[in-house]
Amino acid sequence: MRQTVTILGSTGSVGVNALRVIEEHAQEFKVVGLAAGSKMSVLKEQIDAFSPRSVYLKDAGSSAELSKIYGKRIKIFSEKEGLGAFSASLDSDILLAATSGTSALLPVLDAFGRGRRVALANKEILVMAGKLVMRKLKENPQASLIPVDSEHNAIFQCLEGSPKDSVEKIILTGSGGPLREISEERFVDLTKEVVVNHPRWKMGKKISVDSATLMNKGLEIIEAAWLFDVPIDKIQVLIHPEAVIHSMVEFKDGSVLAQLGVTDMRLPIQHALSFPRRLPSSLSMKLDFSQISNLTFSLPNRKKFPCLEIAYQAAIRSGSAPCVLSAADEVAVVAYLDDQIGFQQIPAIIEKVLSHHHHVANPDLSEIQSIHRWAIEETKKLCQVR
Repeated sequence: MRQTVTILGSTGSVGVNALRVIEEHAQEFKVVGLAAGSKMSVLKEQIDAFSPRSVYLKDAGSSAELSKIYGKRIKIFSEKEGLGAFSASLDSDILLAATSGTSALLPVLDAFGRGRRVALANKEILVMAGKLVMRKLKENPQASLIPVDSEHNAIFQCLEGSPKDSVEKIILTGSGGPLREISEERFVDLTKEVVVNHPRWKMGKKISVDSATLMNKGLEIIEAAWLFDVPIDKIQVLIHPEAVIHSMVEFKDGSVLAQLGVTDMRLPIQHALSFPRRLPSSLSMKLDFSQISNLTFSLPNRKKFPCLEIAYQAAIRSGSAPCVLSAADEVAVVAYLDDQIGFQQIPAIIEKVLSHHHHVANPDLSEIQSIHRWAIEETKKLCQVR
């Protein structure tokens, strides 16, 4: 039988690539739900191609338009009913959480409660509520969590079958982003086109900015700590411009396992959907070693990219600090993209929001939601002041 799949964030980069994987392996997977925040025209094309049972489109007016088009053939949800209600109504075998922000938190927790697989391509969920998410996962032995992010998926593969106490260090690799070879002195004159022009991956604007500031690596550190139950001081970041090695694990005996592959998000998506099987891939997804002349590595410059250091400190403090970090970054990046603040103001604003926050050591779900709302509003105020 084909496994049923619901995709939260179907019109984004991960969602689009996931549908390409599913189309290639139509005998294995069946799309039953598609959810998007906007891009109704893209969503309509996806509906026509994959015939889901239900669709979520955040805007109620746009959802009403879809209802007129598809009538009773497809159940249409909007923000009025909620993303959680949409996801729960389908109860699919696999929930692919590929939205940005925190909207997928409740659907992920619900999927774990139902003993389903979550393919997680969302950084914020584990960053803001890692303790709660992992606790919910462990409550149901039938539930599973497979990371889709290329670095965490690589670590997942490297760790498969290895006892936890055999791990010495997790090494997260990163290309260094679009500003790796641009001097810090030039940051004041950067155009947005330069900042979002990632040298290796095709991503949305928000995550592209996070890559430019190296905040993406900071968030990945927090994610890795929760996913693989390792302390922060055992997680290292290395800049690897070639982006051939997607991450590594060093073991106590000195052995290092690395996962290599082309820079194509379909690889980790396909692995997360099909695990523990490995489905065949097209030739374009195969690595050609004869074309690789160098593999280089260096430590990140935390002075040049202060967001990485800010994230490290929030990770060490733990509790509610990562939630504030994630929310502040989300708002500050949007403010930058909307020309409200400059590129170099992003870390300064995030740091200021963290300094204004009253830390909570062990926040529950309602406290996390409240802290997240506070951090968003506090960041908006600071962005408007500048």
